[in-house]
Amino acid sequence: MIAVMRVAGDGVHGVRVRALVVILWRAGLRINEALSLAETDLEPRRGSILVRHGKGGKRREVGMDEWAWEHVEPWRRARLEMPAGPFFCVIGGATRGRAWSQTGARAELRRLAAQAGVRRRFAPHQLRHAHAVEMAHEGIPLVVIQRQLGHANLGITSIYLQGIDSSELSGSRCYPNPGEKSLQTAISVGGRAVYNALAVADSWRHGRFVEARYPSVEAGGSVRGVGGGV
Repeated sequence: MIAVMRVAGDGVHGVRVRALVVILWRAGLRINEALSLAETDLEPRRGSILVRHGKGGKRREVGMDEWAWEHVEPWRRARLEMPAGPFFCVIGGATRGRAWSQTGARAELRRLAAQAGVRRRFAPHQLRHAHAVEMAHEGIPLVVIQRQLGHANLGITSIYLQGIDSSELSGSRCYPNPGEKSLQTAISVGGRAVYNALAVADSWRHGRFVEARYPSVEAGGSVRGVGGGV
């Protein structure tokens, strides 16, 4: 994963795919859930992401750690310069600002994986599996992992935790940028960040959540830029 993020680079296309990788990996979203996110579904200040279109049409809120938010931020800033719409969007051409297709996203991930020399098949769902395994290694309760992944029952979550070595997926145990703290440190606190974000979400009633998340909506202000500029 880190190798793929590295070869993606720092251009606008690169920061988009890096943001996608960390959201799949560090929030455990399915690729269709990630590509369906609206700009306003990301809440950096609370460390949470609202999944409106989960499997079976179910909504849920998931947590994501600080390291992941740091790597989403460059794309979030670049996204503000484009027409409003889905968080992951087409960057150029006549469809600029419209949803980035699953076909296009998967093709980009495959291309970068090949460029990075990844020999094993690199699929978005592997990142979701790795997220589950890493949380389990940190001692996060199975029911919390189930909720984070949006599984209907614990049996499915248990299957995710069998036969997956997250170190093989993580690759290098260092950050994409030299001089930053170790990736292992980020992983060690990631599960707890998820746990805390979900606990905070539980403590908020729906009405209070809407009021706090979109404080300027009723006042006629723009939603864009509220709650950390998402």
